[in-house]
Amino acid sequence: MKRVLSGLLILAMAATLIVSCGGGSAAKGVEFVMNNGAEPQTLDPAKIEGVPEHKIYMALFEGLVGSDPKTSLAVPGVAESWTVSPDGMQITFKLRKATWSDGTKITAQTVVDSWTRTLDPATASQYAYMPGMVIKGANDFNSGKAGKEALAIRALDDYTFQCDLVGPMPYAVDMMSHYSFAIVPTHTIAAKGEDWIKAENFVGNGPFKLLEWKPQESLTVVPNDKYWDAKAVKLSKITFLPIDDNLTAYNKFKAGEVDWAHGVPLDLIDEIKLRPDYQVAPQVATYYYIFNMTRAPYTDVRVRKALTMALDMNELVNKVTKGGQLATSSMVPTMAGYTPATGPAYNVEEAKKLLAEAGFPDGKGFPKTPILYNTSDGHKKIAEWAQESWKKNLGIEVTLVNQEWKTFLDTRSSSHDFDIARAGWVGDYLDPNTFLDMFMIGSGLNDGLYANAEYDALVKKAGTMKAGPERMAVLQQAEALLISKDQAVIPFYHYVEQDMIDIAKWDGWFANPLGTHPWKYISAKK
Repeated sequence: MKRVLSGLLILAMAATLIVSCGGGSAAKGVEFVMNNGAEPQTLDPAKIEGVPEHKIYMALFEGLVGSDPKTSLAVPGVAESWTVSPDGMQITFKLRKATWSDGTKITAQTVVDSWTRTLDPATASQYAYMPGMVIKGANDFNSGKAGKEALAIRALDDYTFQCDLVGPMPYAVDMMSHYSFAIVPTHTIAAKGEDWIKAENFVGNGPFKLLEWKPQESLTVVPNDKYWDAKAVKLSKITFLPIDDNLTAYNKFKAGEVDWAHGVPLDLIDEIKLRPDYQVAPQVATYYYIFNMTRAPYTDVRVRKALTMALDMNELVNKVTKGGQLATSSMVPTMAGYTPATGPAYNVEEAKKLLAEAGFPDGKGFPKTPILYNTSDGHKKIAEWAQESWKKNLGIEVTLVNQEWKTFLDTRSSSHDFDIARAGWVGDYLDPNTFLDMFMIGSGLNDGLYANAEYDALVKKAGTMKAGPERMAVLQQAEALLISKDQAVIPFYHYVEQDMIDIAKWDGWFANPLGTHPWKYISAKK
C-alpha cells in the first residue's frame, strides 16, 4: 500500500466526537479529530508516498475506483462501472458526471492528463512504477524510453476512459484505488503551479475539501458539497494532527479526548489488551529491515544472512511487541492461493559461521553500523532488541538513529544514505505482487537498491500470466530469490491491525485486510 509509519502498526491516530453548533444538516454536526502521526510531505497525489498522506488523500480525492470498507476490494468511484475485455488486456470505464470542488467537470480526458502527469519523468513520482507495471507503455514513458504517445490510455468520449494492460492482471482494477492512479485538477495545477496544494488554491474531488492547513499543527477538511455522493458523508469536519508519539495519543484516548487511536504504545500493551475497546485483526502487511545493497559489508550476502539468522523473531513478537503479530521469515503474507517462500530460520551457530567466512570472526573488525528508523517508541524498542541480539549472538555493535517522518523518507528513499533501515509495507491490493514489484530495478520504492535481473524477469512474467497456480508459483520463485538466495531484506513479522475504538459508538468502521478506512463511510451511531 504504502510506507508504514507507526511502530506497531501503521501510524498513531485518534478522533474526537464533538457536537458542532454550525455543522451542516447532512453531516449532523459530527466532528472528527485524528492523530495522523506525522506532518504530511505533500498533498499532491503524484508525490505522496506514506500512510499519513494516504489518510488525507482518501478524504480529499477519489480515483476511478475506491475501496470497500469491509473487503478492501474496488468499488465505483468516479467510474460508475467498468468492463474487462475477454482476454483481460483492456479495461473500459464509464465515468459518472462528477465535478471538482470548484464545479469544473471531470472527464475522461482529465483522467488521461492526470495519469500522464504522474508518469511524466519530470514529476518524479516515487509511485509511478505502479501504473508502470500495469499500463501498456507506461514504463517506457516514465523511464524516458518513449514519449507520452506510448501510453495506452485514451478518452473515447467525455465519459468513457479506456486503458490497455501489459498482461491479464487479475488485480488491476483493485490496484487502481491507489493514489498513483489518482485523478488530479490539472486545470488548477496549470494555473497555480506548485502552490495548487495551498488551502486558498486547493481543488479536490473527494468527499471532503481542504479548509485549512497549519504546518506542524493541524490540517482540517470539511464536506465537499460538489462530491457526487455528498449525501453519504456524515462527518462535518475532520482535523488531522501531526503527533508522532503513540503514548500521547493513547493518553488522549483514555481521557476521552479522542475516539480512535490506531496503533498503541508497546510499554502498555498488556494493559491495553484487557480493554473492551481494543480491536485487533490480521492485516496483509509486513514489518522488515532493508540493507543498502551498495555499501560494504552489506554487499556480501553472507553478512546479510548472518544478521538475519541471528534474530529470533518469535522472541520479538512474544516478549517485545506482544500484540499478536505473526513472526515470519517471509516478505509476502499468506494470501488466497499463495504459499509464501520462506527465508533462513533463526540459527546462531550458522550465523556465526557465515560472519566468520565473510571476514568477521566473532564480530571482530565489523564496522559500527547505524540502524535508521523514523521516530516512534515502537521502532525504537524493536531496534534496541535487534541491537542487543546482534551484540549477544554475533559480537557486533550497531547504533540507533531516529529521524522524523519526512527526513526519514528523504534519507532512505532519495539519498539512500543508510546501511540498515526499518520499513513497513501494507498491501495496496490483495495479491502477492504488491509486496514484490517494489524491489525491481528502477522502482521508486527500491530503497535498498536491490538489483537482480532474474528477479525482475520473474515478476514481469507473472504480470503477463492469467490468475491461477502457475502464476503464483512464479511469484513464489521471485520471493525466494529476494529473501532466501539474496537476503535483500529481513522480514520480522506480519502486522495485525491494532485500534482503540468503541464500535458501539462509531459506524462504518470495519477491520479489513488492508487496514483502509475510507472517510465517507464513517459516522457516529445514533
